[in-house]
Amino acid sequence: MMAVKRGRGIWRFVHLIGLALILMLLVPLGLTLVYGVVAPVSTVMLWRRVTGQPVQRIWVPLDAVSPALIRAVIVAEDSRYCQHRGVDVRGVVDAFEETDDLRRARGGSSITQQAVKNLFLWPSRSYVRKVIEVPLAVWLDLILGKRRVLEIYLNVVEWGPGGQFGVEAGARRAFGKSAAALDLREASLLVTMLPNPHTRDARRPGPGLLRLAGVYARRAIAWTNTAACVLR
Repeated sequence: MMAVKRGRGIWRFVHLIGLALILMLLVPLGLTLVYGVVAPVSTVMLWRRVTGQPVQRIWVPLDAVSPALIRAVIVAEDSRYCQHRGVDVRGVVDAFEETDDLRRARGGSSITQQAVKNLFLWPSRSYVRKVIEVPLAVWLDLILGKRRVLEIYLNVVEWGPGGQFGVEAGARRAFGKSAAALDLREASLLVTMLPNPHTRDARRPGPGLLRLAGVYARRAIAWTNTAACVLR
């Protein structure tokens, strides 16, 4: 009798876990439809607001972002952005070839996957997050399209150490000007902050960031078709 009760208890637990996973997918699927017309916030922004930390974000449409920055962010973060459907399979394979430990893998996440992480998931790397992230990235790309996904990404990613979110807040903090007014050098410097805006500062770049920004600037000039799907 005890074995039967224990078996039922295990089954209930598995059932609850399954329901939780389904909800974790269904809620973002529904929110994606809303985010086609509503300016979303990231999970990190929500957490900072709940915990009383400052959040600075000024939403700007993609047409109000410098084309130089659009090119720089694509060559830096996802050079095949216009070619894949939310997930860059080649990038994922390359990341796994670098290391067999997912937690240490560098790169591999498309801009769309990063948007999914910022909108719906948590920042730390894990197998569970990746399993959820991939189908949601395909869904986001399918429903919202390239321009809207990039617009959302640029407006929710963290771009400063003091709670600056979105490219407009990041540009004003770093250069005292709007995102629309950034030239290629400034745009490339701003993009170097994206992996960690708490340790990288476009306002006071060291030699390493200056070299990296130079790489991004040269690629943005040479790789002329990388942003063709989002620039009018």
